[in-house]
Amino acid sequence: MKLTVVVFALLAIGSIHALTTRDRPAFVTSPLAPSLLRNGRTHLLSSRPARATTAAWSMLDTEALAKAADESRGLSMDAITAAKSGHLGLPLGAAEIGAVLWGSQMQYNPEDPQWINRDRFVLSAGHGSMFLYAWLHISGYDLPIEEIKNFRQFHSMTPGHPEFPSSEHNTPGVESTTGPLGQGVANSVGMAAAAKMAAARFNTDAHKIFDHHIICLCGDGCMQEGVAHEAAAMAGHEGFDNLIVLYDANDVTLDKMADYTQSEDVGKRFESLGWDVVTLTDGHDMVAIDKAIGDAKANDNGKPKLIICKTVIGKGIPEVAGTQAAHGEAGVQYTTEARKALGLPDELFYVSEDTKAMFAKRKEELKAKYSEWQTTYGEWKAANPEQATLLENAVNKKWGTADEILAKIPEFDQTKNIATRIAGNVVLQPLADAVPLYVSGSADLHGSTKNLINNGGDFGKTAPKTYAGRNLYFGIREHAMGSMMNGFAYYGIFRISGATFLVFADYMRAPVRVAALAELPVGYIWTHDSIGVGEDGPTHQPVEVVSGLRVIPNLDVIRPADPEETAGAFAASIDRLEGPTALILTRQNVRTLSEIPVNTRRQGVLKGAYVAKQETGDLEGIIIATGSEVQHATAAADTLGGGWRVVSMPCMERFDRQSEDYKESVLPSSCTNRIAIEAGVSGLWYKYVGPSGKIIGVDRFGFSAPGDIVMKELGMTPENIVETASKKVLVAA
Repeated sequence: MKLTVVVFALLAIGSIHALTTRDRPAFVTSPLAPSLLRNGRTHLLSSRPARATTAAWSMLDTEALAKAADESRGLSMDAITAAKSGHLGLPLGAAEIGAVLWGSQMQYNPEDPQWINRDRFVLSAGHGSMFLYAWLHISGYDLPIEEIKNFRQFHSMTPGHPEFPSSEHNTPGVESTTGPLGQGVANSVGMAAAAKMAAARFNTDAHKIFDHHIICLCGDGCMQEGVAHEAAAMAGHEGFDNLIVLYDANDVTLDKMADYTQSEDVGKRFESLGWDVVTLTDGHDMVAIDKAIGDAKANDNGKPKLIICKTVIGKGIPEVAGTQAAHGEAGVQYTTEARKALGLPDELFYVSEDTKAMFAKRKEELKAKYSEWQTTYGEWKAANPEQATLLENAVNKKWGTADEILAKIPEFDQTKNIATRIAGNVVLQPLADAVPLYVSGSADLHGSTKNLINNGGDFGKTAPKTYAGRNLYFGIREHAMGSMMNGFAYYGIFRISGATFLVFADYMRAPVRVAALAELPVGYIWTHDSIGVGEDGPTHQPVEVVSGLRVIPNLDVIRPADPEETAGAFAASIDRLEGPTALILTRQNVRTLSEIPVNTRRQGVLKGAYVAKQETGDLEGIIIATGSEVQHATAAADTLGGGWRVVSMPCMERFDRQSEDYKESVLPSSCTNRIAIEAGVSGLWYKYVGPSGKIIGVDRFGFSAPGDIVMKELGMTPENIVETASKKVLVAA
C-alpha cells in the first residue's frame, strides 16, 4: 500500500474528491546488492521485487518543461524584484524539480485543491515561497498573476512564507505553514502517518480511496535542524514508504557555504534511519528527477525515500549562482540580464502560450484521473455508508459540539479527590467513543500523562502495532511530536492530541506557535503542571510555562480545577475548530468541588471563567483562581465570610471572548478588591486584578520536596489567601 504525503490543506466542504495513481516506474531492485552506481548516481535498492510499470520519465517533453522551468525563474525574479524582498536562491535553483513535480509526477486537481486523494506538497524551505507560488500559478491553481505581482504585500495571497489557508487568507495549493526550518519535514512525516492511518481505516480490498503520496522539498538548513532528524527517525522506524523528501542540496546556508558548519554525510545518516536514498549528481536533470520520483512512488517497500538533488542555488544569475549571495535578494540587480540570458521577453511576469497550453493539457489528464477516482469513491460509499458518513463528517469538520460531547461523559463520584490527569483518562474514553477519528499520542509518557485510548490499538508498522491504531508513540521527541501533530491537522481527517509533561512544552513551542498561526485544531495534554510535582524538583516544576503559553495568540490554555472542569476542558478542545487548545493537568490529587453543581463547572469551562462561590451579602472582594488553587480559594472564602466571591478562571482566552455583559457579571468593575492565586509566575494576572489588586504567585523556581510541602512553603494555601485579603501578606515567593 502506498500513499504519498505532500502536506494537507483544508478539506472540501462539499463532496469528497480524489484520483487514481497513474502508472509509475519502479525502483530498480536486486536481491543481491544493496546499491549500485548508475550513470554517476547512487541508487539504494530494495531486496524485494518491484512492480513492472510504464516508465513515465521516458516520455517527458523535456524541452517544454525546461521552458516552463525558466519561466518559473522569471516569475520569481520579477516578483522578488518588485517586492524588493524575498529569496531568489531556491526558486531558481529548484526550478527543474518544480517542472517535474507539477508537470509530470504529482497527483492533483487545480480545480479541487482540497481533494482528499491528492499528493500533498510541502515546501519545508519556506523562504523559497516564490517557487511554490510560481508553480501553483503555472499549473492552473486559482492564484492569478495579480497575486504574483503582489508578492509579500499586505493582504495578498502570496505572503513572504507559505501560510496554510485560514481566516486571514486562502492560498489554494498551500498545504502547510512553513518558514521555521525543519518544520515542513516533520509536518510531512505527520501527514504521511495520517495518510497511512486513513488508508488503514477506510480503504477496502475492493476500493482504495486513499492512494497518494506526501512530497516535501527541503534544503540544507532544514537538514541541520534537530526536528527534521527526530521526525525522520520516526518515519524510518514506522515504515512511511508514502513519504518522499527531495533534498535541495545546494551546499549553501545564509552566512557561509554549508561546509563551514556541517560535514556529515546526510545520505548515510538517513540510510541508518531506515530510508531509501538516491543521489542525483545533477539536480537539474529532469529525466533523472522524474525517474527518481517515479521509482520512489512505485516502491512500497516499507521505507521512506530521500532524493538528494545536487543543485546550483540561484541558477540563472551567474553573478551569485552557487554562493550564499544567492540566498536572499542580492541577485536582484542582475535580473534584467539574467532574464535575457534565459530567453525571456521584456514583458515582466511572463508565461508563454506554449506553457499555458502544456499545463492546460496536463490539467485535463489529471481531471480524467480525478473522475475515475470519483467513480471509485461513489462505489466505496455505496458499499460502506457508515464509513462514508464518518469520513465526510471529518472532512466537513463535524466533530460534535461541546454539549454533545459532555452528554456522553458520566459525572464523577463527587466524594473522591483525584488528579486532573487521572480525570482526563476517565474523560478520554467516552470522548474517543464519541469521536471515532480522535487519536492520542505521547512523547514516551502515556503511563504518566494518562492519555491512552483504551482498546484503541497502537499505531505503527510492526505488530502488535497497526496503521489503524489510535495511540501514537512518538518516543522522546517532543519537537517532532508537535510538528507531526500539525501534519495530522493539515491532513484534515483526524483530531490529533499529544501529551508530555508541561515543563517539556517548551521543547515543542515552535510547532505550537505555528499551530496557533495556522488555526489548527490540535489538542495538547500537558500534565504535572506546577510546583505540585514535588520531589522531582525545579527542573520539572514549570512555574513559568503556563504564562509563556498564554501569550501565544490564538492558543487556548485551560487549567481545570477538578474532574468536572476537566470534562469541560476536553469537550472545549473538541468543540474548538479555530485553533489549538492546551489542557494543563495536575500530577497531584485535587478536591472535587462537590458544592458547585456539576453542570456549572462543566459549562463554566466553556465560558472561560464563572462564579464558583457566590457571595451571600454585599460583595467585599473577589478571589480568582485556576486549577489546583481553586480549592484553596473556596476554603479561604469560607473563612473570610459571606462577602467574598470565588471565580474559577480555567481559561483566560475563552473568558476574554465572552460578551461584555457576561464578563461584568463574573468580575463586576465596581469591585476592585481582588486577589488572584495561581502556582506560577504572577505577571499576567494584573489584567484581571487591576493595579490595586493582589497576586499570590510563584515568581521563583521551586525546590525538591513533597509537593504539599513545596505548595505550603511557596504560599499556595488558604491561609495565605486569608492573610493577603487582610493585607497581612505572607511572603508569596
